[in-house]
Amino acid sequence: MSKLKLGVLISGRGSNLQALIDACSNVDFPAEISLVISNRPGAMGLERARRADIPADVIDHKSFDTRSAFDNAVSQRFESAGVDLICLAGFMLLLKSDFVEHWHNKLINIHPSLLPAFKGLDIHERVYEAGVKITGCTVHYVRAEVDDGPIIIQAAVPVTEDDTPETIGARVLEAEHNIYPEAVRLIANEQAQPQGKKVTLSASGVIPETLINPSLEK
Repeated sequence: MSKLKLGVLISGRGSNLQALIDACSNVDFPAEISLVISNRPGAMGLERARRADIPADVIDHKSFDTRSAFDNAVSQRFESAGVDLICLAGFMLLLKSDFVEHWHNKLINIHPSLLPAFKGLDIHERVYEAGVKITGCTVHYVRAEVDDGPIIIQAAVPVTEDDTPETIGARVLEAEHNIYPEAVRLIANEQAQPQGKKVTLSASGVIPETLINPSLEK
């Protein structure tokens, strides 16, 4: 069975890209990375890709007169690489609706909150200030609206009294590295099917016990 061909869009250090690279290095993983594209020439993620012998290109959005021209260049490059699914991994540009529609149900993102809560930026600072007890991360199909789209998988992360926005962010990032490859695996194995605003899952697994923070007294 042929593997799902991934394209990864990055802008920075590429830690979630590395999680995908590590997962794809397993011969049994049902996907492989065909191409990494960064809109920033100095992105650390480019070096991660090159160390793994993965083709990596720079398509600098600043060198285009319009966003449409940039989006078209990115699409054409992914298409020429035979990409089946685009994974956003710290890509710091808002995608235009034409691009999103062109890659409908073939474009996923990871967001560092339990969507639909805490959309946008500065998530961990806002989580900290809100005093929530549980936060987390979400992998979802991308839609034209920011941080919207059918949810594939989520991970819950407790917030402790001693936490800071930085420690919350580090704990959530670790969870991101776990669930992003799992979302790709579900899609590659056709176990995650977007239907309307939801994703229908046919994957079997053990549902973990309820996460309660603070824990109930025994």
